[in-house]
Amino acid sequence: MTLDQPNIRRESGDDRRLAIAAAARAIIIEKGLEGLRTRDIAARVGINIATLHYHVPSKEALVALVADSLRRDFRAQAARRPRAGKSGLEQLHLEFDDFRETVLEMPDLIIILTELIARARRDAAVAEIMIPMREFWRKQVADVFRLGIADGSFRPDIDPDGAALIITGALSDCWRRSDISRSLLDQVLAELERAFVQTPNPLQE
Repeated sequence: MTLDQPNIRRESGDDRRLAIAAAARAIIIEKGLEGLRTRDIAARVGINIATLHYHVPSKEALVALVADSLRRDFRAQAARRPRAGKSGLEQLHLEFDDFRETVLEMPDLIIILTELIARARRDAAVAEIMIPMREFWRKQVADVFRLGIADGSFRPDIDPDGAALIITGALSDCWRRSDISRSLLDQVLAELERAFVQTPNPLQE
């Protein structure tokens, strides 16, 4: 019995942190990051302020918890489209599929990301949380380009890091647009692919 109790407490703590993250995300969607108040979060979760502060002792810890919940969502999304054994171009298509799904079917994630990124520009503590997330995304895309160059699906003269910056920058601009549609997004993704894909040389055919 005593051996099981630590696991029960840990699971309860994990569940509580998930509930706090969900409440914080809901408030960010409704009121923006500036409207995030610990008393409102505690009320939504059904706990007192002391218990909330036990799990998230500072606003930075709260932002980190929300950011971690976003990472968890993105990892789950990527897991639904496995990359193993895919070519560089195929993996880029999967990146585009993930992005299309996020923008068109998961708008709440976009609202939260936009709020956190905007806050990071003027809040060093938030920037320390958000910049590694952005850089991780860029690195993933750069690795896709390195693979595609090696397998011949992308042009051999591409700089992977520069190409990744172009892709993530263009997609970030897309998610900030309130008027983005599926057709416009598909056009953007098609043009991005065409900029980097290896096309046959007619002189070599």
